[in-house]
Amino acid sequence: MVFLHGGWGYGVYPIDRQIEALGQQVRFVVPDRSGYGRSTRLPGQMPTDFHRRAAEETLLVLDALGIERAAFWGHSDGAVIAAMIGLSAPQRCARLILEAFHFYRDKPNSRSFFKRFAAQPEDVNEKVQRLLVVDHGEEQWRKVVQRNCHVWLRLAAPSLRADEDLYDGRLGELKVPVTFVHGRGDPRTEPGEIERAHDALAGAEMRFIEDGRHSPHSETVCWRECNGILREFMARK
Repeated sequence: MVFLHGGWGYGVYPIDRQIEALGQQVRFVVPDRSGYGRSTRLPGQMPTDFHRRAAEETLLVLDALGIERAAFWGHSDGAVIAAMIGLSAPQRCARLILEAFHFYRDKPNSRSFFKRFAAQPEDVNEKVQRLLVVDHGEEQWRKVVQRNCHVWLRLAAPSLRADEDLYDGRLGELKVPVTFVHGRGDPRTEPGEIERAHDALAGAEMRFIEDGRHSPHSETVCWRECNGILREFMARK
């Protein structure tokens, strides 16, 4: 099981509870993408095609580890990357879990969020700051937050329509089994966005977490429900 972290890294939304509960049954591989954690630092801004580049990088990591085929579990930006791996290299994918999925390029309801933390990353609360410091280091965590917020603002700029998607209309071409896991209260989801993604990929399984927000797998009120979904997922052939 390859877990692909979101835009602020692994430390804020870890899968420690899942590894503790299920690590005897499955091998978890949790790479830091370039620019995150202990991986190579990135100069300058993130390119707007960073999801595609990260998909290519992930496959190179698996090549280096000798892993030909795996299940992929992506969270937030990691879910976009997992979907792109499924589109570009379906032979490498057993199944996909897409949690807190992004479909649209433009996120009007999140624009103020991105602008705020792009300008003032110190505005994140003290707990999140501590987690970011542990994950990326005191000198890097602000850059991680700012880069991700800036790139989402720039992703919206080329959009010709408010509902333009990140996959150039190709999401429906996914041929591997897909399970969406989505918190009903996810603040990074636009109205109707996850429904549009499901319409584009009508054969996918949709699992809504009623009390979930942006990271159901790590949230106190619903991580156990997510573990149950993960057990079901892993039991499938």
